[in-house]
Amino acid sequence: MRILFIGDVTGKVGQKMVHDYLPRLRQRYRPQAVILNGENAADGRGITEKIYKGFLAAGVDLITMGNHTWGNYDIYNFIDDAKHLIRPANYERNERVPGQGMQIIRINNQKLAVINLFGRVHMGSFDDPFRVGDELIAEAKKETDHILIDFHAEVTSEKMAAGWYFDGRASAVVGTHTHVQTNDARILEKGTAFQTDVGMTGFYNGILGMQKESIIENFTTQMPTRFTTPDTGEGQLNAVLIETDDHTGRAKNIQTIRIDGDTFFMD
Repeated sequence: MRILFIGDVTGKVGQKMVHDYLPRLRQRYRPQAVILNGENAADGRGITEKIYKGFLAAGVDLITMGNHTWGNYDIYNFIDDAKHLIRPANYERNERVPGQGMQIIRINNQKLAVINLFGRVHMGSFDDPFRVGDELIAEAKKETDHILIDFHAEVTSEKMAAGWYFDGRASAVVGTHTHVQTNDARILEKGTAFQTDVGMTGFYNGILGMQKESIIENFTTQMPTRFTTPDTGEGQLNAVLIETDDHTGRAKNIQTIRIDGDTFFMD
């Protein structure tokens, strides 16, 4: 199975990069499943039903989220009916928290389980992602050995710990949230593909997809500023392509993809 995972799609520029380049990525790499992180898609915070449906129309199979899951109120209107969207599974186990943390999708004659987890360091008070991950992997294994985990976390050490912890039980553990693509894609000892952070898809000449001026103002004055995403401008797309063994679910190959304008970079 070939799985294309697109890193944090941020704002309108990020949405445009997905719509413009996903057909080319499909033609070039022929992925059988396309997953993307969409927690920053609506002007940097959250996602709307319109954006969600737009991604599906573009050929995305599943959307993961993160710390900005609830950043746009519109998500409350559709998340429980959204069969192709998951949010971090380790929110407090409470029936009042809408949405799901894992979804199993059918890819031709196979199934792929996608799990979304939060890290806890500098992120907030959430359930233990390692324990919740254990539970969801055990549940997924009843149906498939193909399991991808989007580990949405701040610090590299926690992401790497997740990679090693789930090594051999997940097909891939990919990090999101910090928006900068890391140069460490590899297959771990027991067959799990890993990358600390896939990177961001959005405005290129900014800071993490945001307008740079307000962020620089915040750093230089320590005064609160409003971070905004531009509507237009040069974009970038960061992704990772993972190939797994059809029989075992273990990773066979992982390669990073980066597009700046019309320039493709791959390892």
